[in-house]
Parts: sequence; C-alpha cells; structure tokens
Amino acid sequence: MPHVITQSCCSDASCVYACPVNCIHPTPDEPDFHPAEMLYIDPVECVDCGACVTACPVDAIKHDGSLEPTEKVFLELNADFYKEPRPRPLLAPVVPPLQVRAPGTVSVAIVGSGPAAMYAADEVLTIPAARVRMYERLPQAGGLARFGVAPDHRRTRSVSRQFNAICADPRLELVTGVEVGTDVTHQQLLTDHDAVIYAVGAATDRPLDVPGVALPGVSSATRFVAWYNGHPDHTDRTFDLSSRRAVIVGNGNVALDVARILTTDPDRLAATDIAPHALKALRQSTIEEVVVVGRRGLAQSAFTVPELVGLTSMPDVDVVVSPQDLASLPDTDPRARILRDLPRRPGNRRIVFEYLQSPTAILGESAVTAVEFARNELVAAADGTVKVKPTGDVRTITAGLVLTSIGYRGRPITGLPFDDERGTVPNDRGRVDGIVATYVTGWIKRGPTGFIGTNKSCAQETVRSLVTDYNSGLLA
Repeated sequence: MPHVITQSCCSDASCVYACPVNCIHPTPDEPDFHPAEMLYIDPVECVDCGACVTACPVDAIKHDGSLEPTEKVFLELNADFYKEPRPRPLLAPVVPPLQVRAPGTVSVAIVGSGPAAMYAADEVLTIPAARVRMYERLPQAGGLARFGVAPDHRRTRSVSRQFNAICADPRLELVTGVEVGTDVTHQQLLTDHDAVIYAVGAATDRPLDVPGVALPGVSSATRFVAWYNGHPDHTDRTFDLSSRRAVIVGNGNVALDVARILTTDPDRLAATDIAPHALKALRQSTIEEVVVVGRRGLAQSAFTVPELVGLTSMPDVDVVVSPQDLASLPDTDPRARILRDLPRRPGNRRIVFEYLQSPTAILGESAVTAVEFARNELVAAADGTVKVKPTGDVRTITAGLVLTSIGYRGRPITGLPFDDERGTVPNDRGRVDGIVATYVTGWIKRGPTGFIGTNKSCAQETVRSLVTDYNSGLLA
C-alpha cells in the first residue's frame, strides 16, 4: 500500500531526497518541477518505508489507508502523474555541500524573514563558520508563512516549525523592527557583511485600473488576507460584510482562500489562528454568496487542483460552476472530476465561479453597489496561445464588497536596479545586475510564482552564486 502526497504539499522537495527508491517527482532538477502544482508519489514504485512522512515539513504525506474521505482524490492525482513512463535514475541527484576557501568565515545579511529568507539562511548556515544577520521590518518574523497563509490551512502553516529551528541556530541573529533603506542603508550592510541577500517578496498588488476602484467597499484580496491574519500594518482596517454578495476579481489560490474564509462557519474558524478582530467581524457577516470571476475560461483558471479540493470539501458551502463552463474541460482533467456532480444543499452559503468576463467599472455613489463586466470569448493567437476577445456584451453583478486578486508585484529597492514591467530586481542566478556582493532570492528575484517550498531551490541557486563569488575573491 503506497503513501500519498495531499493538499498541503509545499514543494520544498525534502521528501525527494529522503526517498530511497526515487519515486517522488518532479525533482528539483527536472524541467517540470517549477510549474508543478505539487509533488507526486509513484504508487507502483513506493516501498511504503515512510521516510518521506518524516521529511515533509507540512505533514502533507499520508499512508493511503489513513486518508480522509475528502483526500481520496489525491490517490488518483498521484497515480495519474505516472500514467506516462518517466525515465529516472536510481536516486535523485544529491545537491553537493557548499565549500568556501580558507579561512572560511562568511558573514551574510539577509533582508526579510519569510520563506525565501529562511531557506537562504538555512543554505548559508550549511557552511560551518558562516554567520547570518536577518533584518525584518515588522516586530515578528515569518513573512508570507505567517501573514499570507490562510489560518485554516493548519498543515501548511506548520512549516513555521522548520523556520523556528533555523532561527534557533546560534549563528543566526534576527533583528526585528528595523527597515533597511530607512533605519539602515544598503551600504552600511555591505560594510558590516561580506554580502547582502534581499528576500523581500512581492509586497504590493497589481492594481485594477477601472473607474470606481477607489469607492469604499473595494479593496484587494492581499489586504483582506493580511487583515484576517493579524498583520500589524492592517489590523485597523475594516471591511463591510453587511451585504448578501461579495465579488472577487481573479481566481488564483489567494482568491479561493478569501472566498473560503468569507463563507466558512465562524465557529470552525475560531479553532484556527485567525485574528480575533477578523473573527468578530465574520461572525456578524451577512454574506451568503461569493462570486469569483475570471477573464478567461475554466481551463485557464489560475487556482491549483489541491486548492480546489480543499474548497469543494467544505460541508456547509456549495461550489457552483455552470454546465457550459464544465463542458469546456476534457474528462481527463482532474478539475472536471472534482467539479462535476457537486451537491446542492439548501441553506448553504455559495461560492460561484464565473468565467470569460473582464471588469470594466465599479459602480456606486458613496460605496460600491455592483461591478460591470464585459463578456469575453477565447480566440487562438498566432503563437498558439489562447487570448480573450470582448464580445460586446456587458453584464452587471450586484455586490457590497469587491476584492481584487489579480497578482502580486515587487517594489523597487533603494540603490538596486528594478524591472518595472516584471516587478523584480534584474539578476543572473541571484546576482543583482551591476551591484557587487548583492543578491536576491524569492519573488523579488523570479516574480510571484511557485509555492512556499519552491523558495528552497531558488535560495540554493542564489547562495551558490554567492559562495562562488566569495571563493573567487569578488566579495573582498
């Protein structure tokens, strides 16, 4: 009987290197690792040793006999990944240890304390004589792992145990309440350290540029997430939850998190780490329906299959997709298997997915009352991709709360180059272009892609560039 990777997979690949028979894929060296939504265990090759269970930092791996009913779908998802044969070596390629030239002492400043920063620190500290000083603007470390993961994703949040262990290393000094660029300059960091790694993420939203976006009742999903997670910058925010319907523009994983929190029974949220002020507001909420709107079709949805599984597993919330949209998916698509024949239960709150619509205006006088959408159709482009084209039809959805969730964007860092189009710092394998001894990792390096654990391989690449430069005498 095999083990199975389930919803909370963070893709940090610790399980890959623990597996004695190389039956967990894709591995970090394989081309489909970065775009993969999760990792998968080959049920035929698995020897049921359980080494991966211990290695996983988020408790995502279970024996198939201990799966909850809502997790049974992951048996198929894991097996489906191996329907096509995958050539593979006996063992996954091992990442060689870092080695530095004598005397071997490396001092590194890391700006940020989220997953990218923690994985970078962990990699630097594999060097015995290394020292790390981590700078965090907020009074509490954690970044996205603390203030971005939904409170009901308990297993995903458990990655903090690994980060706490990294912080417990006596060679790491965590400095909180200090903002680099305001309280300390980049040049001061370089004076005190051999190198500086920026792991500051993508701290802003991509704006929605339509009339009415400044109306009360319109905000971003990112701000809403920060509010219900107790982010110090957002605890004083208020959201009007007194209407019957909310609209979310965009359909990525963050949009689904927000839709789920808005419709979950507050009594169940009370058992999580949700901020008390948010729980109080949600107890008074009258929202019965959340409409999640995407500009493209169901097949192009930005959410992942594991996130969809979690959403459709809610006992007191109905997920609704039109038969026309469902018909656009082939039977082999796992989303089709999950979304077809979902129950309709009287009295339940609803999350409704709508597609092929682009917002053109937020309507209302003193506050939002509705969103105007232009209907789209899909057309094939010359490069083989699918584009959206307005049909000329317009519809309006009434709502008292509108949250935009159309992507994250990095902010410029004082003294560093910045690619305004991509929202990242230009770099070569983590080396900042034209700036000596300065590096980036995480979303500010590659853009807002991947999952918490994806930052591990990203940090490994950056730190290897740093060590190569150190050994070459370029950081002196």
